[in-house]
Amino acid sequence: MSISFSHTFANELDGFYKACSPEKCTSPRLLQVNAALADELGLDHKLLHGEVGASMFSGNALPDDSNPIAQVYAGHQFGMFTPQLGDGRALLIGEVVDRNGDRRDIQLKGSGRTPYSRGGDGKSALGPVLREYLVSEAMHQFGIATTRALAAVGTEDWVAREALKPRAVLTRVSASHIRVGSFEFFAARGEWAQVKRLADYAIDRHFPHIRDSGDAYLDFFKSVMQKQAKLIADWMSVGFVHGVMNTDNMTISGETIDYGPCAFMDRYVPSTVFSSIDEHGRYAYENQPKIGQWNLAQLAKALIPLYQEDQEVVIQRFVDELDTFNDIYESFWLENMRAKLGLINESEGDLDLVNELLRLMHQGDADFTLTFRSLANVRLNDEIQFKSQFNNSINLDDWSSRWLKRVLVDGVSADQCILNMNAVNPLYIPRNHKIEEALDAAVNDNDFELFRSMLNVVSEPYFFRPGFDKYAEPSLSNAEPYVTFCGT
Repeated sequence: MSISFSHTFANELDGFYKACSPEKCTSPRLLQVNAALADELGLDHKLLHGEVGASMFSGNALPDDSNPIAQVYAGHQFGMFTPQLGDGRALLIGEVVDRNGDRRDIQLKGSGRTPYSRGGDGKSALGPVLREYLVSEAMHQFGIATTRALAAVGTEDWVAREALKPRAVLTRVSASHIRVGSFEFFAARGEWAQVKRLADYAIDRHFPHIRDSGDAYLDFFKSVMQKQAKLIADWMSVGFVHGVMNTDNMTISGETIDYGPCAFMDRYVPSTVFSSIDEHGRYAYENQPKIGQWNLAQLAKALIPLYQEDQEVVIQRFVDELDTFNDIYESFWLENMRAKLGLINESEGDLDLVNELLRLMHQGDADFTLTFRSLANVRLNDEIQFKSQFNNSINLDDWSSRWLKRVLVDGVSADQCILNMNAVNPLYIPRNHKIEEALDAAVNDNDFELFRSMLNVVSEPYFFRPGFDKYAEPSLSNAEPYVTFCGT
């Protein structure tokens, strides 16, 4: 089978990867194929079903024109620098140009040991594969830049974690897998020619319009910063906590990548942390913007030595740009929050209006998703569902009155306002307790019905679905705090 793969990364960046073959799986079976994504990529999803897809997406029989490689990178992990990481359980098998003319990587995740596995087995357990499939597809439907799942394959093999778990392989698609850590790897070794090669390649691939800008590396940095500011603002607008914002998990393309200990908030608590290893809250929900800026500073450090002029002057140019991150982020975030509140135009008091609602939500133990979703009904003077999200100690009358007056200023009809709000405020998110139910059934009972039901729901998260009410409900208020793990 041929897919018309190309291999620009491998062809142009020797020394940035190691060739490696996937490890064979026992009796692979196709659990899920993303037919819509396959069509985007120009692949015949009908051909990919059955044994052909199971063999290819497991790595047992790769397409004739594939060229599997493991990419190398470094990374700051919880602020501590690790000079060599790399794809320890993933292989880039090739690139395709999709129907829009965009170049996309296709990568196997969980395909076995690589030269960068550092003692790990390079494999993935079934649970994390299904989690990434669900959450990344939901993120795509929310309009948030993300890597996407093309296929999930189950096997009859087992992997040793805290207990034996069934093995699976995920096929992942992204604009590229170049990370901040990719630059850090060569910068830490003082290999500035390699940093330059990578920067030039990344510019050509992702930002060709700045190639002849006169200061391409600073403009490259600014472009990445814009994408990351937008990405994190989008995360914040749906209550998403990435959980492990290490520099090796930050892409140049501005896509969400590496869904390990990620989760969505139920009740709005800015200090929310889900990851079992984030003991000090470094990657808490409220810290995500400043961690994004910190990560970008590490990218700047790798790019500054590419200049031949006075380094102090260059440093200042990059610092000046980095100092604009908060303003750029807040602009994207406020744009998102205005849309969530049904506001069309900008007004001076909008930031205070948003922040006051968030303060009330925190104080009132309100569900993040359902608070915004139910707010639209207030436009029709139906406050019951909105107020029910808050505990009884919270008086919402003053805020609701301010909001209604503000909405009316934009001159949009009630019906149109509700349509606008419901188009950006999801009814369904991948609720953590529902994910666990689906994964438990799949892993322990080989039952994928709940997984497919949840995938069905998050694939259309803005529209009410009769019979799916349970997918919109948060966990019980007395439930144990939800904890996630860096599942491999």
